Amino acid sequence: MPSYPETTADAEGAQLERTVLLTGVDLAQFLGHRDQLINDLERQHPAVQFHARDHVLTLTGPAGEVRAAEQVVTEVLEVARRSGAVSRHDVREVTRMVQENAGDRLAGPTASQVLSEPILTVRGHAIRPQTRGQRRYVDAIDTHTVTFGIGPAGTGKTYLAMAKAVAALQRREVAKIILTRPAVEAGERLGYLPGTLEDKIDPYLRPLFDAVGSMMDHDVVPKLLAAGTIEVAPLAYMRGRTLNESFVILDEAQNTTPEQMKMFLTRLGYGSKMVVTGDITQVDLPAAASGLRVVSKILRGVDDIHFAELTSDDIVRHSLVGRIVDAYSAYEERRAGQQAREAGA
Repeated sequence: MPSYPETTADAEGAQLERTVLLTGVDLAQFLGHRDQLINDLERQHPAVQFHARDHVLTLTGPAGEVRAAEQVVTEVLEVARRSGAVSRHDVREVTRMVQENAGDRLAGPTASQVLSEPILTVRGHAIRPQTRGQRRYVDAIDTHTVTFGIGPAGTGKTYLAMAKAVAALQRREVAKIILTRPAVEAGERLGYLPGTLEDKIDPYLRPLFDAVGSMMDHDVVPKLLAAGTIEVAPLAYMRGRTLNESFVILDEAQNTTPEQMKMFLTRLGYGSKMVVTGDITQVDLPAAASGLRVVSKILRGVDDIHFAELTSDDIVRHSLVGRIVDAYSAYEERRAGQQAREAGA
């Protein structure tokens, strides 16, 4: 990666200045509004000063910190060259991967290789993993017939699975996409909603409609829906079917019962792929056990089935969401410990 020679002595603890040439990218887009990228870099590397002028980015600070920051900039720049754009999540994840590399705990591809390969490009926008956990997840979808994506909100479980489904349809690897999720409140509130059955189930399926609509041309989606090439339906509609040559996504799987989960998985037909997504910390079932919790105990270790565990590190929404998830996890652990102590008293 192009960089200019060091301009100060490289002694232990000395100040160091390095410059990186920002070529091969749209500079304004790369730096972002009001140089947002610089702000993100400074947040991750507070000991380093960053200054951008024309296509030259100058880094100044303690030698070790500058070298690490330079590697982050180099990797982020390569992500932008390959995928067309970067986000603050890329800066955060590349920084974490570079830090792990420094400790010899990470072997394999570079951060830019992990993060830059797009799944799908929609209207010039590349849909791609933005964390190492997300990359493992989409790679598992490629190599397994059934993949479970389990993790908190904001980790891209459904969105990335949807992108893989659309890409598979475009490459004609499957004949149709089937999107389903349980309508948890069907026995309690659904019947009181006005309109036809389609009107009643629409609120439960609307997130899936919105997701697929964001990944394809707006005039194409209605035609594919009308032709049955894309099907969005409640989980109950899967009973009795065999799903051949299909990419099937079950969303909000934590709200299935064990019986529903078994019913869904046994719909698998020839030439099909299934992705099951859910967050076991957000079960809305009134009393029954979650099918997602149970299935992880039954099928873990079965050949051609993979359980991808995503964490708060993989959240690509507002950074506060990750801290909220961690705080709730800590609270649940404290409460479980307290209950165990009370039970043993």
